[in-house]
Amino acid sequence: MRLLLGALGIAIVLAVAAFAHGTTAGLEKDIGHGANQAPPLMIDFAGLTASIAVLVLPVAFAIERLIKRDGLRIADGVLAAVLAHGISLATDLWVARAAPDSIREALTQPAPGGALSDPVHGYLAPVIAYMTAVGMARRPRWRVAMWGVLLLDAFAVLVGGYTTPFAIAITVLIGWTVAYGTLYAVGSPNVRPTGQHLLAGLRRVGFNPVSAARAEEPVDEHGNHSDRGRRYLVTLEDGPPLDVTVVDREQQAQGFFYSVWQRLTLRTITPPRSLQSLRQALEQEALLAYAAIAAGANAPKLIATSELGPDAVMLVYEHIGGRPLHALPDEEITDELLAGAWHQVQALQSRRIAHRRLDSDALMVDRSGAVILTDLRGGEIAAGDVVLRMDIAQLLATLGLRVGAERSVAAAVDVIGPDAVADSLPLLQPLALGRATRATLRQQARERAQRQREAVLEASRAAKEARAREAEEAAPGEADGGRRAEPAVSDRKTAKAEKQAEKQAIDEALEEARELDLLAQIRRQVLLVRPQAPVEPVRLERIKPRTLVTFCAGAFAAYFLLSQFTHLKLGALVGEANWIWVFFALAFSALTYVAAALSLLGFVPEKVPFGRTVLAQVASSFVKLVAPPAVGGVALNARFLQRAGVRPGLAVASVGASQLFGLASHVLLLATFGYITGTERTPTLSPSRTVIAGLLTGAVLTLVVTAVPALRKFVSTRVRSLFAGVVPRMLDVLQRPKKLLAGIGGMLLLTAANVMCLDASIRAFGGDLSYASIAVVFLAGNALGSAAPTPGGVGAVEAALIAGLTFAGLPYETAAPAVLLFRLMVFWLPVLPGWLAFTHLTRRESL
Repeated sequence: MRLLLGALGIAIVLAVAAFAHGTTAGLEKDIGHGANQAPPLMIDFAGLTASIAVLVLPVAFAIERLIKRDGLRIADGVLAAVLAHGISLATDLWVARAAPDSIREALTQPAPGGALSDPVHGYLAPVIAYMTAVGMARRPRWRVAMWGVLLLDAFAVLVGGYTTPFAIAITVLIGWTVAYGTLYAVGSPNVRPTGQHLLAGLRRVGFNPVSAARAEEPVDEHGNHSDRGRRYLVTLEDGPPLDVTVVDREQQAQGFFYSVWQRLTLRTITPPRSLQSLRQALEQEALLAYAAIAAGANAPKLIATSELGPDAVMLVYEHIGGRPLHALPDEEITDELLAGAWHQVQALQSRRIAHRRLDSDALMVDRSGAVILTDLRGGEIAAGDVVLRMDIAQLLATLGLRVGAERSVAAAVDVIGPDAVADSLPLLQPLALGRATRATLRQQARERAQRQREAVLEASRAAKEARAREAEEAAPGEADGGRRAEPAVSDRKTAKAEKQAEKQAIDEALEEARELDLLAQIRRQVLLVRPQAPVEPVRLERIKPRTLVTFCAGAFAAYFLLSQFTHLKLGALVGEANWIWVFFALAFSALTYVAAALSLLGFVPEKVPFGRTVLAQVASSFVKLVAPPAVGGVALNARFLQRAGVRPGLAVASVGASQLFGLASHVLLLATFGYITGTERTPTLSPSRTVIAGLLTGAVLTLVVTAVPALRKFVSTRVRSLFAGVVPRMLDVLQRPKKLLAGIGGMLLLTAANVMCLDASIRAFGGDLSYASIAVVFLAGNALGSAAPTPGGVGAVEAALIAGLTFAGLPYETAAPAVLLFRLMVFWLPVLPGWLAFTHLTRRESL
């Protein structure tokens, strides 16, 4: 019906456009008159917001659906978007070549650029089709966001003169109609068996069921549902009830990408098959159930198995009626229960059976207090030593989360012996544990960090209150006692003593609040029993995610640079370069290291040698070659200040204060130069949009952070830690105006030197741009390079600078070699001097 209604709506709009020419012309005239009254800033704001949101919203919904393992719905949406795009192109071609003049006039109009507007928006119709096909209209919040974005986008293009009302209507109807046509053609079959199918399957294997009630899905301590299948409690005409687990293809595909990632990244262990057929899954779980019982472990007894059609299978177990470990109150977790859990694992390991998922959901406790091992579908027979030791490490962590490290280790030692427990220590690492256990450990780490921050803040507040009370008590005595000898010297000594006392109180509070994580506590308990136990973790990772991302980014950057510069004749460019400007570029590049040293020392109240600081900045050019610029330079400067005699906490705070001021100056300079270039009326560059985009992005991020509780908590904790460390350091700097001026002046000089180096590189090849435009391009490219995961921002910086200079009006033939020369001066040439400086400072123990 919706497909037919959409087609009827398209026909009605085309009929009105064809036969009501006066109405359409009058409507377009009224809208054009109203558009002239609208503020340009409002039009730009609406257009920019809509153009971003119309792409971000579908991606966000796709990620949300993929997390919920609903990829089939996303596939339907992509198919609908492709079809809508094709129909939009066909409609545009029909209107341009074969449609009546009245329809062409109703659907198109002269755009601000001079050409005719599109009859159908080629990007809006696919987005509408995608949103409709994936079911966003059935989700209230997503529906409101979807229509809000669509209305905003329609307003922007309509008021901006890029479309007509009838073109908007046709675009919406095409997307809507194509989406429902796709859903009608493809369909959405339900592969899950119904209750009638389940009862019929039970009758086929010899049972007489009366009813089947859906059991509550297992939920771990984080509220996550298990992927073990749907469970039913089946009542029979005669005999005890049954526990039936039904697994279909959708549940069988859960965790597919995670298993593939494990296979690629982990070594020394045998991950489960990436994707099994339903029969293979049925056979594996049945085999593990029988093997566990044969080994003497308490496991649910498997009575029967059967297929429920081509897309589901069922496994019938005896009813156990237990509760998972995480659902038990603390007083019921006795030492006998812990020993029972270890006896079950010992029985499995005696026959070399690995459970692989010994979390709190897999440990069931029946009414008599006996521990029963469930969820055996991920297990492994004839398991290797590493996998068996991983089970011990997992159970140590699982029980430790409930009863603490001491009781968990003591129960393990009593049952399986100290040698087996000690052998598992190298595998007691987050990577070898289950996903739920890792999530719990991360949550505990965040809570410990929060408690430490609160302790530091409380100690700082108590020290300030103590100083205030001492000052109040001393004030009357000073008033009665009369004169004070050398008041200025006395005040400085008193302030210094108070500051030292506050630092000592903070250090003591931090030491008292420091806590060991659970894994460290378990290691300590095991070492008390076996001091010679190996503690060095076994390397399980074949490749780290950061390494993979960096490698892929570096390969992409190399490919991009080669593709950009292969057609350039470097020999001819070197011959054409003006070497005077090349020399100036080299001089400005060298000046950046002096400026960087000034900007750093301006936020360090302690005395640090200036020359050695300049060498440290030169050494950072070598470090940036092997680390992202936002990481390598910060780490090197913090280490340098520590070696120079600054306390570790103060060194990190000084570097943090420098980075914070640098970020603020970067944003202010970008906004300032963006405004300047916007007033230059340069036809090929519109930096005012860049400024607006930056402001809107900041506003949107702020709203998102304040609206999402998890993000709000994350930012608030970081801000509190900032006030506990960086802000006091900034207050110390503010008391020394000369230092502050040196730091701010160094930052401005650093930006100016880089801009002048880029300007000299452009002039070396005959180019000419305003300093404001060059500053905008450099600041934007530098920000992108700091965020890029590649060392030194290779690839991202070059692409951003070339694109920015080209948009600013510089020919590509000039922009490409100019950027190449600029990067040669500021990134590649300093590598060898940076390595020499790094080696020298390391030998002098300054790094």
